[in-house]
Amino acid sequence: MALDLSGVRRVVEGLLDDEVQLWRDSDGASGDELDEQTGALKPEDGVAVLLWEGSGAIVRPGQLSPVPPLDGAPAALPGSTAYQALLPLSAPPMMPGDVLSVSRSARDELLVGRRFRVAEVAVGTFAVVRVVRLEVIG
Repeated sequence: MALDLSGVRRVVEGLLDDEVQLWRDSDGASGDELDEQTGALKPEDGVAVLLWEGSGAIVRPGQLSPVPPLDGAPAALPGSTAYQALLPLSAPPMMPGDVLSVSRSARDELLVGRRFRVAEVAVGTFAVVRVVRLEVIG
């Protein structure tokens, strides 16, 4: 007997309150240009392709290790710029290097306009949501 999680999936997807866009540089030619007036990196125009647009959530991961490292023992702690994207299962498969941009956020206005590079796609896919590790761009 298969477990039907469609109700849980609808509830979880209702909690994804950011509007995100997934971009891919299909030929490897795009990059960022330096605005010498402001010192900011800006994406090049016209090279990246919009793959998908929809609801998601950009969140900071919780601390992965509940106990601090002891006497130099390694511990898995997220970096200060680590983020994760929670995306519906209907979102297309991603590749490292793809870019997620945030066009609207109900939770955090500071996310609007930010861009994140997909760092790892195999963080986890659950029966209700896909989890992707991100790095801040710029």
